[in-house]
Amino acid sequence: MSVVAPASSDPVAWLRRRSRLSVFEIVFWLAMLLPFFFFPTYLTLASQVAITALFAISVDLILGYAGIVTLGHAMFFGLGAYVAGLLSARLGWGEPISGLLIAGAFAGLVGFVASYLIVRVQHMALLMVTLGLGFLTYELANAMTWLTGGTDGLSGVNTWPIFNHFRFDLWGYTAYSYSLVVLLLGFLISRRIVNSSFGLALRGIRENVRRMPAIGSEHRWHLQKVYTISAAMAGVAGALLTQSTNTVALEVLSFQRSADVVVMLILGGTGRLYGAILGSIIFLLVRDQAAGLNPQYWYFWIGLLLMIVVLFLPKGILGGLSRLVRRNG
Repeated sequence: MSVVAPASSDPVAWLRRRSRLSVFEIVFWLAMLLPFFFFPTYLTLASQVAITALFAISVDLILGYAGIVTLGHAMFFGLGAYVAGLLSARLGWGEPISGLLIAGAFAGLVGFVASYLIVRVQHMALLMVTLGLGFLTYELANAMTWLTGGTDGLSGVNTWPIFNHFRFDLWGYTAYSYSLVVLLLGFLISRRIVNSSFGLALRGIRENVRRMPAIGSEHRWHLQKVYTISAAMAGVAGALLTQSTNTVALEVLSFQRSADVVVMLILGGTGRLYGAILGSIIFLLVRDQAAGLNPQYWYFWIGLLLMIVVLFLPKGILGGLSRLVRRNG
């Protein structure tokens, strides 16, 4: 759905107003603190939800707003995870904040290089290119056992306490607090991006890339920039996973992770940011409960839920709720 600023208003002021948090959004973020008080035994799962939500937001930036279809974004998530792990395991540097920034910067750099290829293909070719890049990275990490540990995973990761004070505990209090703060920062940055002239240009590219050059828009450069930002954010999410668990498994680069995050966006609703968060919450909660019932066939329930959403809520759960509110309003 395109967003048009009123002709009588200042476009810059209008965009700034859209980037501010509403009362309902503040309530939503306050509700994210509830696990500390009511579900303390689920804080480890809650931290995984926050990390996955940040990863989903990074994919939503390129899929929901720029129209870049990808099935290989776990490449950047995994790169961030391995960089954070290697800093600790191989170089002995386990400081979390700097490790997060270094991992994000490295993933962003790789994303910038990959973006030169991404912006030159579309549709099915784009899907195959992203898929191919993901497979190549996975197999490269699998082959470099001397560095990554291969299928055995990277061992020896030790994350230092945050600010030399907040140690990562077994129950997940620090992990969830840390992940939630980073998620909020990532969300605010993404919100500012999509509610800017740059974000409007991305929507224009998504709707009709052929018309953008006619109005003087450097559409390829816009796509490269958002792809780089998305890759960096995915790398930060991967580093968060490493730091909160002190392990790095080859699975962080898997196709399954790339596909799962797309499913989360479809469930929650693409191009909405909050849809990425909602989809992550629903997906991981359903997976946790369904795996408890039957560890082998929990994907059956995910598939069933996905079919219901696609058939009856084609714009995702958040899109369906928005439509319901508009009708009643």
